[in-house]
Amino acid sequence: MRDVARLAGVSVATVSFVVNDSKPVSPATRLRVESAMVELDFRRNAVARALASRRTRIIALLFPVLQHRLSDNAARFFTGAAEAAAELGYTVVLWPEPSDPDALREFTSDGLIDGVILMEVRLDDHRVDRLLAAGTPLTLIGRTRDPSGLDYVDVDFEGMVELSIDRLQALGHREFALLEEVERADLDGYGPVVRVQETFHAVCAARGLRARTLQCTPDPAGGREIAATLQEEAPEVTAVLVLNDRAALGFVSELGRRGVSVPDDLSVVLVASTREVSEAADPALAVTLLPAAQLGRMGVETLIGRLDGTLGELRHELVMGAFLEGASLAPPR
Repeated sequence: MRDVARLAGVSVATVSFVVNDSKPVSPATRLRVESAMVELDFRRNAVARALASRRTRIIALLFPVLQHRLSDNAARFFTGAAEAAAELGYTVVLWPEPSDPDALREFTSDGLIDGVILMEVRLDDHRVDRLLAAGTPLTLIGRTRDPSGLDYVDVDFEGMVELSIDRLQALGHREFALLEEVERADLDGYGPVVRVQETFHAVCAARGLRARTLQCTPDPAGGREIAATLQEEAPEVTAVLVLNDRAALGFVSELGRRGVSVPDDLSVVLVASTREVSEAADPALAVTLLPAAQLGRMGVETLIGRLDGTLGELRHELVMGAFLEGASLAPPR
């Protein structure tokens, strides 16, 4: 910095103001400093900066890979988060959560990261307790059972389900089913699943609609199998909400093979999914889009705002993606 100051004809403090963007500097002076930096090939030393400020400007996305596969949606979360962090002068690292819970404490206690964004949150999530006990700043993409003392942004699953039922009920449907993943120990208490289930049954009960839940494995084979089950055991169902992306295409394909027309015989809505999954089906399925990139960005902005002291009250925000009509909605026969 002294070399840059000498070449630019300014003080070391002025160079610091330009490098750290900490105080206003006239455009002419900034240009001289930046030109000197280019000529001398000056770069900020991230390690030195971290030592001086006791901040690494690195934040971690904690994602439990063992329980949740790295899907296209997950990639969208990561991309949105990385773009927001870069704009704010931070770096994001993806931390595939280890199976050993003690490793989480080691990871957060050695000073390598400034804070954590917690993903795939359960209603009772031990990771929150461990991070709070360690004094690690954190933001949730998701919600615990009682998130009142935490910053969070989340998908408005309740709103998505109710909107989907609104559209189907307006067409005259009264016999509903929810298709979700088969119960697994690693999904026990998983927020999105619980909230979709509870909202689906509560809304249907309040409106006098008949509702049942179907479960299958998260793959096309599971979708094909549950299509046969639906036709054989619940032929009265005329509308299905699907919270199982990987089974959706097999489900629709098998319905067609069995002579069940979508949408003439059965209307289908994907919940919290993507345009790509919707358009891969024949016909294209109605879908409430998962705002993954937006939530990744919001999670980073929330955590950095808390770290930098620019965020005031706790942030509690729900986001609902757009509803795409597709070609899978029609009145019941």
